[in-house]
Amino acid sequence: MPKTILALGAHYDDCPFGIPGILLQAVRAHHRVVILSLIGDYRNWPPVRGREPALRDKTVQMAAERGMEMRFLDHASMGFEATLEIKREVARVVAEVRPDTAYLLWPRDRHPDHEVVSEICHAALFQPARLTGDDNARSPSQVFWYDNGPGHTIDFTPDTYVDVSAEWPGVVDWLGGLMAFVRNQPLDPAKDAAVETKTVLARYRGLACGVRHAEALRSVRPLARSLD
Repeated sequence: MPKTILALGAHYDDCPFGIPGILLQAVRAHHRVVILSLIGDYRNWPPVRGREPALRDKTVQMAAERGMEMRFLDHASMGFEATLEIKREVARVVAEVRPDTAYLLWPRDRHPDHEVVSEICHAALFQPARLTGDDNARSPSQVFWYDNGPGHTIDFTPDTYVDVSAEWPGVVDWLGGLMAFVRNQPLDPAKDAAVETKTVLARYRGLACGVRHAEALRSVRPLARSLD
């Protein structure tokens, strides 16, 4: 049966870098995929100064072209804390989307935005009814942390690996296209630092589980699995 997937990040590129293969695979399986980035105001980020609305539009467009819905809240980098109101704001999205599975950033990270957003999303995913006052709001049945690369994530130990080898050309096209837009240059995957980092990480994860390219997760709740 088709399911609903909710992927949560701080910035426009957190999910396209962290779990692009998983999300592309979900679309291929005919699941609904919604991506929410809490930071939607990029006026204080120099690489896109003067092009902030265009960055949001491009991110939404590229997600739509891949069969996904991209949403933004209106916060700016380093401009918010894990307040009750922001937790409620995200919880309202959880209540509306009603995801079966959700992905959020790992809480230990070198980027303060990532750590704050992980805390906010954790509360919103596990207590949407209490935060919204809607007794019909429910938590996803499965929630996973994802890592966002060696430059950010600290002490991440996966317990779940997903083979994304078949999706790899799509990963490069999606992530590389976003990065090319930020640089305001044509896409050249061979010279893109984000694509190179993601490729090395995916190969490393793949070697850990015996496939070509993999993405790694850690379940927030302990999961019981059949061995057959």
